[in-house]
Amino acid sequence: MKLNLPEAVLKVFELLETGGFCGYLVGGCVRDFLLKKTPIDFDMTTDATPEEIKDCFSDYRVIETGIRHGTVTVILGGHAIEITTHRREGNYSDRRHPDAVTFTKNLEEDLGRRDFTMNALAYHPQKGLIDRFGGGEDIRERRIRCVGDPHRRMNEDALRILRALRFAAVLGFELEAETQKAVTEQCGQLREISAERMAAEMSKLLCGKNVRKVLLEQTEILGAVIPELLPAENFDQNNPHHCYDILAHTAIALENLPPIPHLRWAMLFHDLGKPETYVQDALGIGHFYGHSKHSEIIAGYRLNALKCDKATISKVCRLIKYHDTIIEPTKKAVKRWLNRLSAPLFCDLIEIKRADVLAQSLEYRFRLDGLEEIKNIMTEVIAENECFSLKDLAINGKDLIAMGIEDGQEIGRILRSLLDSVIDEEIENSKAVLIERTKEIKDVN
Repeated sequence: MKLNLPEAVLKVFELLETGGFCGYLVGGCVRDFLLKKTPIDFDMTTDATPEEIKDCFSDYRVIETGIRHGTVTVILGGHAIEITTHRREGNYSDRRHPDAVTFTKNLEEDLGRRDFTMNALAYHPQKGLIDRFGGGEDIRERRIRCVGDPHRRMNEDALRILRALRFAAVLGFELEAETQKAVTEQCGQLREISAERMAAEMSKLLCGKNVRKVLLEQTEILGAVIPELLPAENFDQNNPHHCYDILAHTAIALENLPPIPHLRWAMLFHDLGKPETYVQDALGIGHFYGHSKHSEIIAGYRLNALKCDKATISKVCRLIKYHDTIIEPTKKAVKRWLNRLSAPLFCDLIEIKRADVLAQSLEYRFRLDGLEEIKNIMTEVIAENECFSLKDLAINGKDLIAMGIEDGQEIGRILRSLLDSVIDEEIENSKAVLIERTKEIKDVN
């Protein structure tokens, strides 16, 4: 097996060997090569100590990224290559980090501490692929299997539970039976993992091509992170608009969205407020009055608990808030929505609505035509530079001050009134016309 490696990576091998040491590509980059993917990052392991690694690359920039645990990063040829000394690990008292790290000259010991067989692969340009735990076969069989005892692996680091599901979603692999048993039995330990790490894994999982299957088959485990998923499972909506239960609808809608984190998060939460708002009418038809608000509250609470960034939380909550709102396919309506949300977020809302429709009963697919019409109107409004925000007005606060209006609140009120009139096409967006309308508003007051 011969891999086509970048010159920078080959140079790292050369410099380590010049210093009397041996390095190996390891982990995800080797896995990606076997999957016929082009690796983005290159990680290496070596029998050199951190200080010896630094000596080998004394002519290059070296960053001590995790030197206590044996890792330095070498900047070479436009690549940031992490090089870690072969190591053994002690117990994991905090279920996340090893209590102690011991350097070793033994490559197999280093590979044996890793999570999954597909990540316990090493490669050397002359020695070829080193596969001590059957990772190559597991990749060919599209299987996720732990190195050694899966219960021990998960007990060492509970984040591996989510990593297993993330790999299943991203790669479309199946969990091997004992690995599946271990992640299911130990999923409660996820509560001990840092919120930020769980959020990062969940974002990647949600953007995976196989997210639908993982969400439906691993609900119990994901429920340890998002408990509101559990009541959504098998919840019959009893409504002609819906041919799926709440969770299945959510999973199908998810896979119909672009793999953009805030869109996928919004769709994950968009209907999780339904179980607590469910009512039946006299005909036995189910309704979910106010479910958007409840779903928005759930999303805000969970994403804050996961310590997601404020910008993402804001986008997700606004998309959930309006996901079920009717939008009229008129220029006036579209301009008002552009004013309310901004053009990028309004585009996102259309995507959310489209995916939502694709996960409903077939007879309601006609709604897709309406969404396409709205999208075309939006494109036309933007292309023609039509006014839909205060910054687009041909008049601003300085103009109003020049007219003798000095109160800040009054200036804001007048500008908003002018914008409303322009959006409703009552007046044109020209400075002369807006000044005349401002005079009229002043006279009325």
